[in-house]
Amino acid sequence: MLAWVAGLLGLGVGCVLYGVFIEHSWFRITRHRLDILPADAPGPITVLHLSDLHFTSREPRKTRFLASLPRADITVVTGDFLAEPAAVETVVAALRPTLGTGAGWFVLGSNDYYVPRPLNYLAYFRKERHPRRAHRGRAADLRAQLAADGWEDLTNVHRAVRINGVSIELLGLDDAHIHLHDLTVAPRTQPERFGFAVMHSPDSAPETAALGYDLMVAGHTHGGQVRLPLLGALVTNSSMPRRLASGLIRMGGAIMYLSPGMGTSKFAPFRFFCRPEAALLELHPRKS
Repeated sequence: MLAWVAGLLGLGVGCVLYGVFIEHSWFRITRHRLDILPADAPGPITVLHLSDLHFTSREPRKTRFLASLPRADITVVTGDFLAEPAAVETVVAALRPTLGTGAGWFVLGSNDYYVPRPLNYLAYFRKERHPRRAHRGRAADLRAQLAADGWEDLTNVHRAVRINGVSIELLGLDDAHIHLHDLTVAPRTQPERFGFAVMHSPDSAPETAALGYDLMVAGHTHGGQVRLPLLGALVTNSSMPRRLASGLIRMGGAIMYLSPGMGTSKFAPFRFFCRPEAALLELHPRKS
């Protein structure tokens, strides 16, 4: 009996050490081809999607990984850049090599607006959990420094753009997790254009899909951060079902890419069966 207990304790310790020292920084890039552009679009568009970077002021491995990523036509970052306010300059510098050749877009998340602080992890399992607001962070500094490097802030923005000859109706929404999103800007006005929606929390996705956007990108869930065999993600910290914690998700006529993100809270530096990732979405014209 004691041998069984000792074995289980050893397995548990091993899993924790693996999650902290290996998987937490075991970055990868995933690639997805989507035949989703209008059939008459002049060519493909590549989109590098980054999310939930959760930078601290010293992140050499994450910085090197970002520098190694391929350049894309569009790079979009869907919030939670920061794990602490002191990391603004670090994350802005780390993102410079990733800026898209045609555009760089971003929205913020709650950890950018407010100083992250420790939470009771069991609170994530409550069905109705209202996020607690802490001290305000350095969101204004983060926005200003990203803009100085050429990134465009899409906070509650709706406008038309053109990338690689493709006409896009672009929507950006603030963080629905802390009720800052403004859906009054979301209705489509040019449905003949390709509809592209950017948001931090996927809680905005059902309404956005219903409005007719073709592609949505979001983060926030960390893919569950801890996933178990057969069970999958234990929590998503959003209204999304656990089985839809990350990846490509069909929502009516729309496709959402929900990123598992690249970081974690500095108070929970642990991942299990949920590697940190960047995604390269290769958008091609629909086959007629």
